[in-house]
Amino acid sequence: MTTRNYVFIAKSIDGFIADKDGRIDYLYSVPNPDNLDLGYNALMKKVDAILMGRLTFEKVMSFGIPWPYTKPVFVLSTSVKNIPEELKGKVTLLNGNVDDILKQVNSEGYTKLYIDGGTLIQSFLKADLIDEMILTTIPILLGGGIPLFGNLPKPMMWEHVKSEVFLNALTQDTYQRKR
Repeated sequence: MTTRNYVFIAKSIDGFIADKDGRIDYLYSVPNPDNLDLGYNALMKKVDAILMGRLTFEKVMSFGIPWPYTKPVFVLSTSVKNIPEELKGKVTLLNGNVDDILKQVNSEGYTKLYIDGGTLIQSFLKADLIDEMILTTIPILLGGGIPLFGNLPKPMMWEHVKSEVFLNALTQDTYQRKR
């Protein structure tokens, strides 16, 4: 069984995915009048499920919009105990270490996964379980906040595959893990 784990995330120039207060307002600092998806739909065609951290799940829930995902979502959390009734059948709660969770999700037939959420991405990187990263840089320095990357047990080599510029301001770089 071939598996592939993807990261698709935006960050500030200084590598933060949220500001010091956990806000992501900076993501909208570059106007996008045509609502370009910036590669998101292409990613969704590649994946069959989403693994999401608790804070990301709570952030999405705070938007006050209909559930935006059509793929199955697995939320990793030790503190969330119940899924809202309207998300039953769309969201599954999981708890455990990333290796065990990955085995469980893969055994259910989901092998192409979008890994979303800072802490979850860091956990998957520490376990060397990310195959491809698509990183969009927003031209802003936040000066602090929630970092995309954390400490790793050893350096990891990546191959730069592609760069794109969106809206004449955002750079998106795609990297594949070199093993």
